Amino acid sequence: MTAQSRSNRDLPFSMEDFAKALDGHDTIPEKGQLVTGKVFQHDANGVYVDIGGKSHGFLPLKEVSAELVTDLEDVLPLNQEREFLVIRGANAEGQVTLSIRQIEIKETWDTLNQFQETGETVEVEVTGTNRGGVVVDVRGLRGFIPRSHLVERHNLDALVGQRLTVTLLDVNPDDEKLVCSHRQAAKASRMRYLVAGELVEGTVANIKPYGVFVELGGVTGLLHIKQISKARIPDLDNLFEEGQPLKVIVTEIDEWKNRISLSMKELESYPGEVLEKFQEVMDNAEERFSHHQSEEESPETNSPETPQE
Repeated sequence: MTAQSRSNRDLPFSMEDFAKALDGHDTIPEKGQLVTGKVFQHDANGVYVDIGGKSHGFLPLKEVSAELVTDLEDVLPLNQEREFLVIRGANAEGQVTLSIRQIEIKETWDTLNQFQETGETVEVEVTGTNRGGVVVDVRGLRGFIPRSHLVERHNLDALVGQRLTVTLLDVNPDDEKLVCSHRQAAKASRMRYLVAGELVEGTVANIKPYGVFVELGGVTGLLHIKQISKARIPDLDNLFEEGQPLKVIVTEIDEWKNRISLSMKELESYPGEVLEKFQEVMDNAEERFSHHQSEEESPETNSPETPQE
């Protein structure tokens, strides 16, 4: 290292550094740049902001917030320092156009992206309808719930003005696409409400060769054919019909796989009773369930079974 370079390095602040600092201070911010400034004047159409240097900024009323602003002076008092986004470069007078709303919108998109990843729910307000579903306000952003993802999908007009809890299916800030699901959120909430090992009431939603799907107030569980009776069942269609009320035991809840397993055979006093006296088993389900629980808790029934040869 030369003596000259060493001496330049040791100088605390050279004339060249000072000139560069002045140039930087007078640089007019460009579109997309974040700047710090202070409000110095209110106007009917917005506020004027001191951002330093040769230029100043104007924040239009519509860019103050993503939410409705009723009192501008209360939201942005004089001399309050905060961050602004430049959304339009300087005009002939050196004035740039600023926005807080755009900053809030980006922060909202980032938050909703996180919610989609974690499965967290968000509350929205229904603002309109179309043929495919309903339009919602999601923290100032326009979202959409498809008809297939609504719990109530028949009278969409009745939903306008209502607040719904939803999960997020598609969050795409580049395309401004925000798709939500009320049905999934309701299902997740109901699944959290259910407890494995409890007796619940439901209705037959669908009958398959391998079992019966049971509607449980917003969620559906599977009553597998092997869980209906301790005896072999030749034909499910002779035992069940869609819309039929049932009482079943929740045996397993797997939120990760979105699966609820059900059983009925524990309500039987003997193998095949469900086939012979179905309605009687249903009518006395609570008593039978309590008896089954007491048997499980008794020391005699908890003794180890003899291993099969």
